[in-house]
Amino acid sequence: MNADFAFVDELVPGVRWDAKYATWDNFTGKPVDGYLVNRIVGTRALCAALERARDKAGSHGFGLLLWDGYRPQRAVDCFLRWSAQPEDGRTKSRHYPNIDRAEMFEKGYVAARSGHSRGGTVDLTLYHLATGELADMGGDHDLMDPVSHHDAPGVTGVAADNRRLLRAVMADCGFRSYDYEWWHYTLDDEPYPDTYFDFPITWPDR
Repeated sequence: MNADFAFVDELVPGVRWDAKYATWDNFTGKPVDGYLVNRIVGTRALCAALERARDKAGSHGFGLLLWDGYRPQRAVDCFLRWSAQPEDGRTKSRHYPNIDRAEMFEKGYVAARSGHSRGGTVDLTLYHLATGELADMGGDHDLMDPVSHHDAPGVTGVAADNRRLLRAVMADCGFRSYDYEWWHYTLDDEPYPDTYFDFPITWPDR
């Protein structure tokens, strides 16, 4: 692993994580190339900003649950290959119910050159510190649909409030949001804004 990258949980104690692309629980329906262990990796700058976000969320009674951070370019390439394969219906109803899989790129839900591969982007949500339950966000991770957009008209009440709180916390800690995905945030001041890394996520001694 690049020396300026680290496992986020080692530098930001108290965060929870579930690296979806290291599991079968993602829009491709299987573990993705480059994700060899269920850990979240990011630049040290990303970790420092997440530490501030952890504290800010905690002051509101919430913790952070991370779904993805650094994403190897080989994983993005895997997404491209998958999008060109025939539809099998296994993940469509949950992740892209109203579009064809090939449209994920056209509509901005998946990028051929992803900010994740630069190490300065994170996918995350809030959970209640008191109970451990995930906060209601009006839709799940990687739901590629207009309901996932910030300020989507179909999302109201508690879910809308939770989305706004997450966006405010992240903005206060140096992140910018992405219009199409309420869970996706990128550092304003990325250390590697033009570099797309491709080292795998694995244990340090491998």
